[in-house]
Amino acid sequence: MREQVPQRWVLASHNLNKAEELRQMLGPCNVELITLEQLQITEVPDETGNTFRENALIKAQATFAASKLPALADDSGLEVEALNGLPGVHSARFAGPKATDEENVQLLLKRLTNQVNRRARFVCVLCLWNGKEATYWEGQVKGQILESPRGHHGFGYDPVFEAKELPGQSLAEIDPAMKNEISHRASAVRSMLASLITI
Repeated sequence: MREQVPQRWVLASHNLNKAEELRQMLGPCNVELITLEQLQITEVPDETGNTFRENALIKAQATFAASKLPALADDSGLEVEALNGLPGVHSARFAGPKATDEENVQLLLKRLTNQVNRRARFVCVLCLWNGKEATYWEGQVKGQILESPRGHHGFGYDPVFEAKELPGQSLAEIDPAMKNEISHRASAVRSMLASLITI
């Protein structure tokens, strides 16, 4: 990686689980990932975009404006085939603006009651905004929605998502290190690392 690649980035998220995941994945890359909490930034922009890219850009630009440092934003979510792509960009607030992970999962399972087609995919878009331009990386993992939650690792919809690569287990049942190998976020980060090395 050449020296002009930013070394100190701010993660445009208050999700500490997401921050830790990304820190681990960015291990091969010489980047110090700073959280909003470390900079005492509390304001979060409304995610008014219609796509993961639009929302990632909104968050990255707002974080750059507040920190004056390159900002990395992640917008990700679950798209369920039988629900025409829902919850999609509304994944974190599927059951309401202040919904818990459990409430979102329960609503999803209710919507899929008696549904044979349970195919779904996790999608992740990373956006790096340096004050002048945006760079995007995308990743996904395909699988299906289980009948009920299983496991205690992970967060969000992990307890009800079974990845194609690991049949028989939810993402919440597998070791976090293994999840970091196959997840949609891991796929996006791999794309990012590959492009940074060639810059």
